Amino acid sequence: MNTGSDEPGEGAVVTDSTKPGGTKADGERPEQGQEAQDQGLGSKAPAFIKKSRTLHLSWQVGVFVIGLAVVVIGIIMLPLPGPGWVVIFAGMAIWATEFVWAQLVLRWTKRKVTEAAQRALDPKVRRRNIILTSIALVIIGTLAGVYLWKYGLEMPWNIKNQ
Repeated sequence: MNTGSDEPGEGAVVTDSTKPGGTKADGERPEQGQEAQDQGLGSKAPAFIKKSRTLHLSWQVGVFVIGLAVVVIGIIMLPLPGPGWVVIFAGMAIWATEFVWAQLVLRWTKRKVTEAAQRALDPKVRRRNIILTSIALVIIGTLAGVYLWKYGLEMPWNIKNQ
């Protein structure tokens, strides 16, 4: 369970040359959003827990176990009725309060969901989806009409002579 640093208040290692004052080594400001992205990494444990290595490690184990339980419940909900994916992402959010890798996974997931939503709002994609849905509804309606014409309102398992 590596969180990037054992020092309180430290987050993940940033690969660009950003100084603590928010400027890069060459004097330029980082891209907008990049500074906000780098700030949120690291443990969100209270300061008194971070002071003691043993207490902080215990805290991390507790967060991991609780997050794991929530993720497992979400996985169980996938084939069963219930909001499986929502519960899985809730477990990931629990992990993200303490682990940098979970924070990065959540960021990647949010970015991909946003990109998918933007693609779905594209007029060409919407038009294609509406056409495909219309064709599927016409096919389903035709099949239902043929069935009703041939057998009436009789259920398939009650039909004797086919």
